[in-house]
Amino acid sequence: MLADVAARIAAAARLAQREPADVTLVAVSKTHPAERIAPLIAAGQRVFGENRVQEAQAKWPALRAAHPAVALHLVGRLQSNKAGDAVRLFDCIHSLDRLSLVSALAGAMDRAGRQVPCFVQVDIGEEAQKGGCAIAGLPLLLAEARAAGIPLAGLMCVPPLAVEPAPYFALLARLADDNGLAGLSMGMSGDFETAVTLGATHVRVGSALFGARG
Repeated sequence: MLADVAARIAAAARLAQREPADVTLVAVSKTHPAERIAPLIAAGQRVFGENRVQEAQAKWPALRAAHPAVALHLVGRLQSNKAGDAVRLFDCIHSLDRLSLVSALAGAMDRAGRQVPCFVQVDIGEEAQKGGCAIAGLPLLLAEARAAGIPLAGLMCVPPLAVEPAPYFALLARLADDNGLAGLSMGMSGDFETAVTLGATHVRVGSALFGARG
């Protein structure tokens, strides 16, 4: 499965006249146990994503001790009271979406002496039930994050289900460009090829790699 996904990313990148190496595959291992993750590491996958801090705390310390080259990304929503744990455990956070979390993460990074790059999650489809900063609030959130010294990796989105994602990906790319950001965390198992053609630098792929959730 890993080789197939990598080949599809490469084909989509070439279609957009991009280098496949410029796209990072984040293998989303949420709900999957260590014994299902280890074969992907053995096959060469080096970046993994988890949705929940507590789940990652339970299974990743041993995996990372055995495989120190692996990077771990938080791709799910983050509660402010888990900011300290997230900063200690993850190498990148994809879900910075509100001012209170800016304060929590900045404080956690100062205490840990560790700077963790963050993507700002944008509520690209204006869906109240999803996480993400409103588009209108993005400039303020970015300004506050920069003022707090949080390293910004780019923007992240989860488009609405069951609609064509391309316009949402294109909008996120435009917002990133308007705000001087290069990174775009967008695209999942059902639409990562479209995301790559529209500039994704990180795609978050779970079921296409692992099959059905464990």
